Amino acid sequence: MAGTAAVAAVALGAALAVTGGSARLPFLTGVSVDRPVPALPLKDERGRQTSLSAFHGRIVVLTPFLTLCHEVCPLTTGAFQTIQRDLDRAGLADKVVLAEVSVDPWRDTPSRLRAFARFTGTRFPLLTGSAAQLARFWRFFGVDYRRTGEGTPPDSDWLTGEPLTFDVSHTDGLFLIDRTGQERVVDVGMPHVGTSLPRVLGGLLNPEGRTDLAHPEPGWTVTQALDDVERLLGRPIPTPPGR
Repeated sequence: MAGTAAVAAVALGAALAVTGGSARLPFLTGVSVDRPVPALPLKDERGRQTSLSAFHGRIVVLTPFLTLCHEVCPLTTGAFQTIQRDLDRAGLADKVVLAEVSVDPWRDTPSRLRAFARFTGTRFPLLTGSAAQLARFWRFFGVDYRRTGEGTPPDSDWLTGEPLTFDVSHTDGLFLIDRTGQERVVDVGMPHVGTSLPRVLGGLLNPEGRTDLAHPEPGWTVTQALDDVERLLGRPIPTPPGR
């Protein structure tokens, strides 16, 4: 679910704080930032302790998500799958890492991340953590999330088929970290992925999610995300025909 204004304010405030009032990378499509990302602890799909510092030397494209989302998150996963294919095609998979980090410490265990990866065909890292770890991690990036709709959501668990007892509302955005571990770009809002998704991801959408797919709020596109990545890389990423 979207919280665009909050993350926009955080991103713009961070950019002005570190640049003295003007962006240092005006050619980037998102808000320019320049600050070191601490090695905040997380867990990977196998339950192993890790952090973003494990990806040092590569550009990291980061976004919040939860495996039980039926609205924006499937769109984000679809956009990331497209970006991953473009990076693979360009031979850049070893230079850029895409990572979705959970905002649902109540349910997103490592085993659920593994099941989600199998179910959706996701090949990039999915990360989670304890309630304290995720709160600290997302506080750094200015992402707010909270439990909502206790006992009322009509959606069901794609893994078990059981009704969900609550939802998680969270801000939407994209964060780019350079090869030295500096946060450099924030793209605010939800992804624009066109009018279709892979069948499995499309099947996760509820009515609000289908509206987000057809009529997304202001946000970012795959092309914009790749533009930011290629500028941090210092080399172009070929755009597939038809995009």
